[in-house]
Amino acid sequence: MLNSARLITLTGAGGIGKTRLAAEVVGRPGRAGADERRVYWVRLARLAAGADSAAVEAEIANAVIEVDYSGRSAGDALLDALTHPEPSGDVPRTVLVLDNCEHVLAGVCGLIADLLDAVPELTIVATSREPLGWIDEHLVAVAPLPHRNALELFQHRAELTGHTITEPDQISTAAAICRHVNNHPLYIQLAAARLRHQPLSLILQGLTGHADDTRLRWTHGGHGGTEPRHRTVTDVIAWSYDLRGDEERLLFDRLSVFAAGYATNPDDVDGDDAGADLDAIETICGDSETSARGSGGYLARHEIGELLERLVDRSLLSVHMTPTTVRYSMLESLRIFAERRLRERSIGTLDESARLAARHRRYYRDTVAHMAATWLGPREHEILAWARAAWDNIVTAIETSTATPGEAAVGLEICIGLLNLRLPFFRSSFREVRQWTERALQADQTSAPQPVELRIEAMALLVWIILHQGEADAANVMLDNCVAACLSDLGRSADWRRTALTDIGLPASVELAWGTELLLAESDPTAIVVLVRAREKYERLGNTGGEAMSRMFEAMAAGLLGTPEQAIELSRRNLDRATASGAVWLTSWARLNWSTALTKAGRPIEALDYQRRALTYQLAAQDRFTSLWAVQLRAWSLARIIEDSKAPRNPRNATLVTLATEIARLAGGLETQRAMLGIHIEKMGPFADESERAVSVARDILGPDAFAAARTQGARLRSESDDLQRLALGSLTLGPPPTKTTESQWHKLSATERQVAISAAAGWTNTAIAGRRGRSVRTIDAQISTILQKLGVASREHIIEHVPEDTSEQVRTRTGFGDRDGPKDRALEGNS
Repeated sequence: MLNSARLITLTGAGGIGKTRLAAEVVGRPGRAGADERRVYWVRLARLAAGADSAAVEAEIANAVIEVDYSGRSAGDALLDALTHPEPSGDVPRTVLVLDNCEHVLAGVCGLIADLLDAVPELTIVATSREPLGWIDEHLVAVAPLPHRNALELFQHRAELTGHTITEPDQISTAAAICRHVNNHPLYIQLAAARLRHQPLSLILQGLTGHADDTRLRWTHGGHGGTEPRHRTVTDVIAWSYDLRGDEERLLFDRLSVFAAGYATNPDDVDGDDAGADLDAIETICGDSETSARGSGGYLARHEIGELLERLVDRSLLSVHMTPTTVRYSMLESLRIFAERRLRERSIGTLDESARLAARHRRYYRDTVAHMAATWLGPREHEILAWARAAWDNIVTAIETSTATPGEAAVGLEICIGLLNLRLPFFRSSFREVRQWTERALQADQTSAPQPVELRIEAMALLVWIILHQGEADAANVMLDNCVAACLSDLGRSADWRRTALTDIGLPASVELAWGTELLLAESDPTAIVVLVRAREKYERLGNTGGEAMSRMFEAMAAGLLGTPEQAIELSRRNLDRATASGAVWLTSWARLNWSTALTKAGRPIEALDYQRRALTYQLAAQDRFTSLWAVQLRAWSLARIIEDSKAPRNPRNATLVTLATEIARLAGGLETQRAMLGIHIEKMGPFADESERAVSVARDILGPDAFAAARTQGARLRSESDDLQRLALGSLTLGPPPTKTTESQWHKLSATERQVAISAAAGWTNTAIAGRRGRSVRTIDAQISTILQKLGVASREHIIEHVPEDTSEQVRTRTGFGDRDGPKDRALEGNS
């Protein structure tokens, strides 16, 4: 890059490591190096903010010119020094490093253009918290440290305070601290310096992300060797903040109402689905034309887009871009700083923080409600992508609703919208939405008057989620409470469960919850009647989303519990309606329901094609929950093919053995992935029955030993590479299951070696294992070599074959938690 660009600017937040990176790239100051390139280092931080070009020129001249007794101007002397030829007659290539330009941009920009024009062999490397603005400037954004390097830096800085971070719980806490400070090098150093005064656990406790967060008070513990702008987190941020204009500072302060975000390092596996979009920021932070232009500040909506771009350029805001969207967020440390400034803007009884938080809550309530009402259609995927990306801000809106007197109903409305959007499926977590809905219901109990209809709908939707979590008893209690709130006659409500075939006036959402309970918890065919009734009620209300979900469960119940004729009729109608809607996720589920009906009607080979088409979409959409059901249904269809076969059912029939082997492998993979995702199929009525039936068919063909061997193969498939789903699609081929069990040499391993071997068997890299265990990579390399030697295997992929059955659960637990560079944050933070 030094050979191809004239001006290279390293940009990034204060303390992110721009200066260190520049030093690594160009080398230290001095005369010609190995490549005959002169490097001069100019530290502009010592200049006052706003210093003019003359002052900048003088500072550069002082760094470049060693001796000058002439009366020339600094500019003339500088140009002469930079263009003075060597004894050979050639003008040497020169690199001029201008360190810390952001506070003297006006003085720097004009000068660099003149220097680059006058000195053809000159390359300038600048470090700045924002671009310099030259037309041919090559910008390099300096990212935070990768997770593994952040942890290594914390451990190193901790050692300087006399503390060694090696135990697993210490490493977990240190990693959590690094994550809270967004792997920012300077903040990591400041956090590690706190070990002189606090234990690790208290440092982490202080990182709340709220008003009581302690990080803005961290210091190095001394001033020697530290520049004033880097002594505290507040100093780092204030250096950039104070250089901004009034409108930029006002928007920066107001942005603190949004959830904290993150900046990514390319070496880490992080997505860009975070932050707030422009519409949200304009609506919440902008002022209308009729707003008072008081001392609290005024922001015109149409100016916000440009202001956001300026804040991004000045490294005060993170930008998250996809091919179709742009979103913005603040790092947690910046957000806390901005939040304090926003509180300082409050005037008298006007609480700016409260006013902006109320706007924030209502924006996300209204947007979620609108999307929940309009998701059925071609925009379904776009809407779900928005909700997934907005998740942190949605949670913030719910959180402030439940914590603000009189606002709990707003949080409840948001939760209802999320459940109607089916977002839990796409976030691979029912737990979070359930917890927030229950919290909102609890907070809403003090409302006067209580929004009864809102509470009923929330409880009904919760029944649906709780059933999918396999908690039939809890769902039963919630449904009882829900119906009791609907029916005023206690005597009538006491025996309402006997009225499934009769309409007693329950709302559509309650009928859907009841029908789902009859299906999943009771395996009761009357579920079909109740779900048909729910669908008809939603239809009369004009609620197309509720109607579609009722129709989907109606078809599912018919396929599992109805007659073949019912299954075909209702599932075909469901597939036709879903396809016509253009909602792709809904259509994928409709195809699965149709495949269930086809299998039930004796057409399992046709069913396989619909399962394959559904699974292909679900993999692309990263819908892990639904993709498992597609795999499960394939196992059912394969079992039905075996049952319908007229060939002799014995181990000598190659076709049936092949089908049974796949069922066993799918069963093993499903068991592992369900355990990882917390799906309890054994508590889901007809799904458990059909699955066990398929397993029984396969075991009868293979025999117990061959079935167990194939099942173990499936259980060891990698979830992070979607091996199970690829096996079901036919794009992954496995070798034959072992015909005999190799004598395990596991007993030869020491206790430490066994733990390393378990992580290796789960797919962790040596770097990941080293980070988790607090050892060097070289140590883990040596341990792996010893393990391979003791087990008598050639590669780490064969370690799994020696793991005893009673230890295999530990392998499953760790599978998916080791990424290609190191353990994922959740595993490190102890949340796995």
